[in-house]
Amino acid sequence: MAVRLPRPHRFDVGAALAGLLGGLLLWGVGLGTRPADDPIVLLDGRWPVLLPLAVTAGCEALRRVRPRTALLVGVGALTADTLTRGNLVTVVMFTDLVYAAVVYGPPATARRIPWITGLLTVAATVVPVAVWRVPEALLAGVVTGLVALMPAATGWIVRNHRETAEAARLRAEQTALLAEMDRTQAVVAERARMARELHDMVANHLSAIAIHSTAALSLDDPETSRQALGVIRENSVDGLAEMRRLIGILRDTGGDPEPAPAPTLDGLGALVAGARANGLDVTLDAPAVRVPAPVGLAAYRIVQESLTNALKHAAPGPVAVALAQRDGVLDVRVTSPYGRRDDPRAPGSGAGLVGMRERAALLGGSFAAGPDGARWTVRAALPLTEGDLA
Repeated sequence: MAVRLPRPHRFDVGAALAGLLGGLLLWGVGLGTRPADDPIVLLDGRWPVLLPLAVTAGCEALRRVRPRTALLVGVGALTADTLTRGNLVTVVMFTDLVYAAVVYGPPATARRIPWITGLLTVAATVVPVAVWRVPEALLAGVVTGLVALMPAATGWIVRNHRETAEAARLRAEQTALLAEMDRTQAVVAERARMARELHDMVANHLSAIAIHSTAALSLDDPETSRQALGVIRENSVDGLAEMRRLIGILRDTGGDPEPAPAPTLDGLGALVAGARANGLDVTLDAPAVRVPAPVGLAAYRIVQESLTNALKHAAPGPVAVALAQRDGVLDVRVTSPYGRRDDPRAPGSGAGLVGMRERAALLGGSFAAGPDGARWTVRAALPLTEGDLA
């Protein structure tokens, strides 16, 4: 299987062609970096200069896709260039190869090149001075620093800035993603809360309306029909008031009065009285207790939904509602007669038990519902966490 080489970047190809043409121009006018009689020039003549120039130009085209390979080959080309009369463009393109190897190379290469070029600069400064003992020997170190160390240091600075900017961009994206996840979760949680509130507020009244309207239609008794219509009207008015309260909470009221507060345990008496008016034989055992507002609301809604289910599904008989506070937990228990019916007295959606379980779970409590002998028992244990007491 053939290995597909990466295509050079368009800018790098242009830079390589520009460097090659510039080097050919200097070569054409006979301008070199060293005189012909320099002792270091071992390959005299004009033609040997072109080979290092062409090789370095080829490496320049690979500076981004093969930075380490381009630098290693460039080192060889620069070494060969020092044995000729030299070309300034070859040296300039080599400095760009050093810079590109630091900026585009692997992290390990980017860390090592500045250290290596720094050591070479020190060696190029100390050794000539120690050997020749003339001030002009310092120029070797200066040239090495300009050709190797300065491009490496510049590349390191640019790479650090790019990595810092990339890290900041990634952090911003992660922050935006987390914020979007939080917003989505908050919307889902709020929609679930609204669904529970709407179900618990309306289901009780609509169930009573459905049951009594069925009775009014099935019994040819004016007095019974009048009583059923009275119950229907009362539940319609109460349900409408509950709906208005929820709409008032959802709507931006501006300067309007605050919406009615959420129900608490103090409203259990009225709730039980309404259940009795709907035909349930309900007893309430709820001593006065002070609990946090969320716990009070959850307990109220659980009792309300349990009475609604008893109205729709329970067999004839007494329904018992009991609340007790012990060991930092509010225990809510509702029992009703359990028996088979051919059809429920009013249709149900199945969301009631789910909503009660969710309310208990949100407070870190437990919930259970099911038959217990001849009784259907709903029980919730709600921890009394710190908070405003209702």
